[in-house]
Amino acid sequence: MFSKEQFGQRLREVRKGRHETQQDLANYLHVAKNSISEMEKGIRTTTAEKIALICEHYQISSDYLLGLSDDPTPR
Repeated sequence: MFSKEQFGQRLREVRKGRHETQQDLANYLHVAKNSISEMEKGIRTTTAEKIALICEHYQISSDYLLGLSDDPTPR
C-alpha cells in the first residue's frame, strides 16, 4: 500500500546514499529545494514523470520508491 511517508523515507535514503543534497536533486528535477524537502517529509508527492526521472537517476525501481516492493533493483 502506498504511503507518502514511506515514499519520503526511501527518497531520502537513496539521495543520501548517493551523497547528494536536496538542492542537487531539485536541480536535476527542475523543482524548488523545498519541494524535495516536502516529499522527504511525506507532505507531498510528485508527478509520474518526476518519479520516473528519480528512478532513472538513482537506478531504482518505481515499485521500491513507491513502497510496493522491498527490492530496489529495477527490472
